[in-house]
Amino acid sequence: MAERLPTLFCDGIIEANVTHGVVRITLGQVMGDGKAVACGQLILPLAQMAGTANAMANLVKQVQERIQEAAKAQAAAPDGAQTPSAFKFS
Repeated sequence: MAERLPTLFCDGIIEANVTHGVVRITLGQVMGDGKAVACGQLILPLAQMAGTANAMANLVKQVQERIQEAAKAQAAAPDGAQTPSAFKFS
């Protein structure tokens, strides 16, 4: 049986720092009062930061493309037809 990975929801980054070649990015959730509170930390080797950032940027591009495709399909679909609202990327 596969182990479940920890899941974090974040609205953004509160802070980040680099110490001894390790990047620590504190993730935050915006609460009802509009203030962000720490909800977790992403830690990775500095040598992997550029690759990770590039992978995230590529994911953003892919998501934007899928959203545009879904919007076009919705516009071309007959009344009431549904287009996918979830996408999976590998």
